[in-house]
Amino acid sequence: MGRARIAWLDWTVDRTVRALLWSAKRLPYERRVSLMGAVMRGVGAVNGYRARAEDNLALIFPDMPAARRREISRAVLDNFGRTAIENYSPDEQLARAAAWQPHGPGFAACEEARAAGRPILFVSGHFGNHQAIRAALNLRGYDVGGLWRPFNNPYSNAHYAASIEAVGGTAFSRDRRGLAAFVKNLRDGGQGALLIDQFFVDGAELDFLGQPARTALSAAEMALKYDALLVPVYGERLENGLDFDVELEAPLPHTDPETMTQALNDSLAARVRARPEQWLWVHRRWKTEGRALGKRD
Repeated sequence: MGRARIAWLDWTVDRTVRALLWSAKRLPYERRVSLMGAVMRGVGAVNGYRARAEDNLALIFPDMPAARRREISRAVLDNFGRTAIENYSPDEQLARAAAWQPHGPGFAACEEARAAGRPILFVSGHFGNHQAIRAALNLRGYDVGGLWRPFNNPYSNAHYAASIEAVGGTAFSRDRRGLAAFVKNLRDGGQGALLIDQFFVDGAELDFLGQPARTALSAAEMALKYDALLVPVYGERLENGLDFDVELEAPLPHTDPETMTQALNDSLAARVRARPEQWLWVHRRWKTEGRALGKRD
């Protein structure tokens, strides 16, 4: 497919998504969140996302009944849709985040580090809603910027970056320039957030949910280099479908990059096993010999 053809398709997809988001935002917040969950359940049934989620679930939970895999995959897509519109509704998200009091064994340590000007790296995954974490912390005096991987569709990058910054902090693109700015922020005693659960071809082969998964060591490496607190943190969706429990786990001891990164994987894996419907199973997280596990032949 030629570049002009790809560019035209990217533009069309982006404008379709923008139109859907614009239309949803005309509705009251509770209705738009519920609607986008339903829309993504429908889209995922036809674009292969639900099938991929079910394949990944079968990989990790081979004894799980097919009906249960289908149930979880539908809930995953619902959470995906809800998360998307929540993150594009920053005013309402911040208003609700006033009630999301961060807690957990790592919160006091983060308060001390912030007061002392020590850098903090918050690490999470595509679980619940990761932006809910930044919204809750930034309302309480933090300035947590987010490190993000640019989309393959370049037309979507600008408005996605704006949605990250709308709840506070800087959106740092995972490219040369963005990484340099992210590092400078840490070196100056700032706070940053990143996600640990995407496949990185040059990452270390570590365990995630019982399967080898290439995982970037960068979070641990930066924590060691800049003496940053390394804190696993999660925004778990509550039963009402609109609010979140923001929990900060205890900071990880500084040892070596692989040991620390495996601890991050283990932390996220425990959350996923407990609430599998809240993790984004549509990711091609596990790959081997160039083939993506969780992708049907």
